[in-house]
Amino acid sequence: MDNPQISIVAPLYNESETFPHLIQRLNALMDASPLSIEVVLIDDGSRDRTAELMQALALSDPRYHCVFLSRNHGHQLALSAGMNEARGTEAIMVIDGDLQDPPELLTDFYQLYKEGNDVVYAVRRKRKEGFIKRAGYHLFYRLLRSISYIEIPLDSGDFALVSRRVVDVMNKMPEESRYLRGMRTWVGFKQIGFEYERDERIAGESKYSFKQLFRLAYNGIFNFSEFPIKLLTRLGGTAIAFAMLYFIYNVIKKYVLGQEVPEGFPATLFTIIFFGGMNLFGLGIIGEYVLRIFFQSKGRPLFIIKSKIRNGNWE
Repeated sequence: MDNPQISIVAPLYNESETFPHLIQRLNALMDASPLSIEVVLIDDGSRDRTAELMQALALSDPRYHCVFLSRNHGHQLALSAGMNEARGTEAIMVIDGDLQDPPELLTDFYQLYKEGNDVVYAVRRKRKEGFIKRAGYHLFYRLLRSISYIEIPLDSGDFALVSRRVVDVMNKMPEESRYLRGMRTWVGFKQIGFEYERDERIAGESKYSFKQLFRLAYNGIFNFSEFPIKLLTRLGGTAIAFAMLYFIYNVIKKYVLGQEVPEGFPATLFTIIFFGGMNLFGLGIIGEYVLRIFFQSKGRPLFIIKSKIRNGNWE
């Protein structure tokens, strides 16, 4: 397909159960839409039949462009690979392959895009996950909003329609620890939210473990907030202030009031634990920044593409 107007990008990892449902709905969307649409599917090192199903589809239907990564790079890098490969001349729509993000919202998103919005991001009105995950997401988005130096929209994930010029800028951003929804906000231009009710997973299980969610949250906080590093200065200043006050208190108590000052093991132990904990906490925060600098300085490619199928042919 030459020069499609819209590219739909969907990363897939072990999604053989959801794959037939995803393709059925994408086909229905493309058949009904007056727009010229291509679908870019990214296999993020799947261990089930996902790559095999993608291959059979792309060789028979030229509307599908399939990218096969060399290993599992993670959701954010797989999305980055898809955005880099997308050829949509007007905009790129980013969705998840589990159909929690309904592709049919393209019509509504595109209407808002034509009204002059470079980014139309989906805002989750209601989530279908368990209580712990819902509460965690709710608190994280509000924490990040309160400490970030940019105004990242609340309850908004990667699901969005993004103009070609915004995608081109994001593709040029070389950061290794990627938090795409923050990068999308940082780019700027006119952006608007669209509320929707997120569906349940159509089949299979979520591929985002709590460990991966924490890693994503860390990338959001340390990439788009100065708060953690400034917190060290504030904590250090507070600790020094308390230490000075405690010292002055003991001087007054001994030399002005003539009272005995407690000495010995408890006070020493408290001091060691308190300042030792402060030092370890500070080193941990500094370490998060150093770790990101370390990986970024290596200059490795963000992802490695093993093979591609475009227009029904291997590349």
